[in-house]
Amino acid sequence: MSQATQKIGFVSLGCPKALVDSERILTQLKVEGYEIVPSYGAADAVVVNTCGFIDAAVQESLDAIGEALHENGKVIVTGCLGKRSELIREAYPDVLAITGPQDYASVMNAVHATLPPQRNPLLDIIPDTGIKLTPKHYAYLKISEGCNHRCSFCIIPSMRGDLVSRPIDEVLVEAERLVKGGVKELLVISQDTSAYGVDLKYAERQWRDKSYRTRMTELCEGLSELGVWTRLHYVYPYPHVDEVMQLMADGKLLPYLDIPFQHASPRILKLMKRPGNIDKTLERIRNWRKAVPELTIRSTFIVGFPGETDAEFEELLDFLREAELDRVGAFAYSPVDGAKANELPGAVSEELKEDRLEQFMAVQAEISAAKLQRKIGRTIQVLVDEAGADGAIARSAADAPEIDGVVRIAHGPLQPGQLLKPGQFVDVVVEAADEHDLHARLAG
Repeated sequence: MSQATQKIGFVSLGCPKALVDSERILTQLKVEGYEIVPSYGAADAVVVNTCGFIDAAVQESLDAIGEALHENGKVIVTGCLGKRSELIREAYPDVLAITGPQDYASVMNAVHATLPPQRNPLLDIIPDTGIKLTPKHYAYLKISEGCNHRCSFCIIPSMRGDLVSRPIDEVLVEAERLVKGGVKELLVISQDTSAYGVDLKYAERQWRDKSYRTRMTELCEGLSELGVWTRLHYVYPYPHVDEVMQLMADGKLLPYLDIPFQHASPRILKLMKRPGNIDKTLERIRNWRKAVPELTIRSTFIVGFPGETDAEFEELLDFLREAELDRVGAFAYSPVDGAKANELPGAVSEELKEDRLEQFMAVQAEISAAKLQRKIGRTIQVLVDEAGADGAIARSAADAPEIDGVVRIAHGPLQPGQLLKPGQFVDVVVEAADEHDLHARLAG
């Protein structure tokens, strides 16, 4: 008589890069015959993939571990917080095992030790794309691990190590497989997309009988051959970013850049150990927009960094007004355990940090709202994420999933009895806009 299938519960926390790690672990679990279950009670053990970037994420991860232990009792911890195993052990000495980020082999070894696999090859039906935690029509494409920067507010290199790029043919083959599996949008992610291939000295590889160097611009050229939306995230404004503008202008790459500028004061940027030539940055933004008028730029900023003066905060607001970025996220500076910035003098009070954050977001809200208002009356292409009888939620080229706005389509049917479907591209006419979202109707 065959034994019952071993059941695993899975909790995935953190950024899209951690989500890709979760997808890889889940795929391997399924390949080895484990069943993934949605509740603690149904699971024989639970894997928690943690985040450890900022204090709030650390707390969320610790809370998730505690909940899993309380509800189930058998818990394996992986992910970024796994690099601080002493912190986890101190809070929860009963966890079965702790492994760091992208250490798939150690996670599987810990699962095997707890629940030896009982594989039944006849039951192993895994799609070519593996297990995905995103909807079927979009996927994150992780091109590298780690980072060579040493930003003073960040501890990612101590968790994920230095930059390790995936060879370009490997990335393009994965992208091709995802597209064949129904993916309509690829979201390119890493810690530093612009640095892709530096560690491999831009090694040349073959894909589809053509030679490509392992470099961001050539990766974009390859991905543009697949005929789907390709969106770039975590792009540092290195000079070669200019080279992808032609692909955007030709409609082969989404006119979208996610660039974490972080601040606009040269002195604060220096303290952050970030590139600091803001005049040049504004000039490059102007040149990009000349080449690609439809370009959407999203960014993130930190307010209240140690030593930030009122004048430097005003510099940041002036930059915002001049750059007119489309999408912006901001955080009040939060000390991260182990980050060099903690040693800097001139800590900004919590009250002032929150006040500056509020001012910053008010300025950006006006800019974002004005930019969206300009889209009223235009016809744009959107990708449908959700659809029902009374309408649909979609995204335009300007909207990354989860972090940007959406396009709300009032009328679902294309013709009587026919509804829009997730993963479908349609043209819509923009009829109204608010601070974050567009409201539209089907064109034609």
